Amino acid sequence: MKRGLKRLVLVLACGFVLAQFSRPARTNPVADNSRAIEAHLRVPPEVKAIFARACDDCHSNRTRWPWYSEVAPVSWWLTDHVRDGRRHLNFSDWARLTPGEADQMLGEICRLSKINAMPMASYTLMHRDAVLSPQDVGTLCAWAHDEQQHLAAGRGSR
Repeated sequence: MKRGLKRLVLVLACGFVLAQFSRPARTNPVADNSRAIEAHLRVPPEVKAIFARACDDCHSNRTRWPWYSEVAPVSWWLTDHVRDGRRHLNFSDWARLTPGEADQMLGEICRLSKINAMPMASYTLMHRDAVLSPQDVGTLCAWAHDEQQHLAAGRGSR
């Protein structure tokens, strides 16, 4: 029994070491500021601060990669989450959205923060400062609503 357990531990340890050689690319693509959300919407400092604290790591090209993002299999999971987050919403590439998509995304920012779906619990577990307070949610929702109205007014004047 002890011999089998030792072999299992040895195999698992070797597997862990070998996994370290398979590292996904942790990227922060160069951002063109003319494509960023700030170039297309009015983003006040309090909203920017919430984004920086709770959203940017997964939803911008400004990801802060922690030390544990170097260790497999966590590195695989984190890079997949960042890639997926950027695919859904990337504040660094807001220009890719049509006006209708931008309107919808603003609504989603409010809706997902209200139901505590964003930031994800797996993120806030390690980043306690990213937990949104009721005041943060109110700030995001009021801003998103104002920007939706601003976008609608811009579409109506064309």
